[in-house]
Amino acid sequence: MAIQENQVVTMNYELKVNGEVVDSNIGKDPLEFTFGIGQLIPGLESRINEMNEGDSKEVTVPAAEAYGEYNAEAKQALPKEQFGDMQLEVGMPLQGQGENGQPIQVVVDEIRENEIVVDFNHPLAGQELNFSITINTII
Repeated sequence: MAIQENQVVTMNYELKVNGEVVDSNIGKDPLEFTFGIGQLIPGLESRINEMNEGDSKEVTVPAAEAYGEYNAEAKQALPKEQFGDMQLEVGMPLQGQGENGQPIQVVVDEIRENEIVVDFNHPLAGQELNFSITINTII
């Protein structure tokens, strides 16, 4: 029986971006999620809804249905003193708080004399995602 709303699904996956593996749970515990409640990126969820237990599939999700297009304006320069004694490097991910207190992840984009430029885009924004999926169980 194919996956339906509110069913608990376990799956193994490998995620490639531009041919490079960027995430995988192959050989590890499967990912467990409830289908249809937004626990997966929309483009992936819509492409696995016809799958059954034991099915494997190659899935391509365009950026717009994953983490969105890259927004060059989603950067902000912050005073260097705001980071205290942290040893920052370009490309380093940082955890912060959004305007409403929600946790957000930013990436150090540039280190200037008195400022740190952070990028608020998701690290996979603007990327087409290529998944190899195997559905293990559907409950």
